[in-house]
Amino acid sequence: MLEIKQFVKLIFAKMKKLFLISIFLFSIIEITSAQETGSGSGVMLGEPSGLSGKYWLDDSHAVDFGIGTGLFGASSGLSVHADYLYHIKDLFKLKYKLPVYYGFGLRMRFPYNSQMYVGVRGTVGLLMYLKKFPIDVFFEIAPSFRLLPTTGLDIDIAIGSRYYFKI
Repeated sequence: MLEIKQFVKLIFAKMKKLFLISIFLFSIIEITSAQETGSGSGVMLGEPSGLSGKYWLDDSHAVDFGIGTGLFGASSGLSVHADYLYHIKDLFKLKYKLPVYYGFGLRMRFPYNSQMYVGVRGTVGLLMYLKKFPIDVFFEIAPSFRLLPTTGLDIDIAIGSRYYFKI
């Protein structure tokens, strides 16, 4: 069985490799200027911290995902989640677009020296589009209900940014 230090080194090595492959692939894809279409990839900081992606299904529905590492609590370790999101674009009448989004999804955690946790999560967040660049900035809160192997409640909170590409 791997020790904690070896496990952490292995996870970060895999994440580094994934990040470098993503940078290479995205460098050969044509860039677009709209954040409400296409695919975006970026980073998130918080609980968990790691890579974030988003794919727009239409002008108000999207799927997002994240892979990173949880840093706090008994379930710290590799974290993977995916959510289906609905965006409300005109909730705030401001000069800038600040859509609110909400949705639901699945979360898996692979804690160090423990068994995998599986659960569902509800997500609420706020987006900010940068006008001149194909970038969004987001803040989200996602209560997560652990279902297997034990039950419990966790809260994921992250701030991040994604760069959008035309595929």
